[in-house]
Amino acid sequence: MRNILAIFLLLVATVTAALGAGYRNVMSVEAKRIIEQKKNVYLLDVRTPEEFRQARMKGGMLIPLSEIERRLVEVPKNRPILVYCAVGSRSNLVAKYLVNRGYGEVYNMVDGLVGWYRNGYPIER
Repeated sequence: MRNILAIFLLLVATVTAALGAGYRNVMSVEAKRIIEQKKNVYLLDVRTPEEFRQARMKGGMLIPLSEIERRLVEVPKNRPILVYCAVGSRSNLVAKYLVNRGYGEVYNMVDGLVGWYRNGYPIER
């Protein structure tokens, strides 16, 4: 019984933390579905220019993590934002930053471009 209660409390804490974040963590499978359904999603690539040149999501806009504060005005507030990097760590930081700056519909692709590619989804080179 104690184990069930502990698991329940952990689950509640995890869900509460995720909801409090103000953005949604999504895997590439769900990200693809969001892109297809909403049609106007702004794809924000926060990797380095070198990584961007090697491969990117079609329509991805490059604003490296190191430049996001200076270039924030380039990110539209009136569209859903899907933030991605290679594996989801840099994009997580930017997703939090965007929400703290008043952006409403923000998604962090937690498996990054690596997950997108592994699922066989299209990339540009």
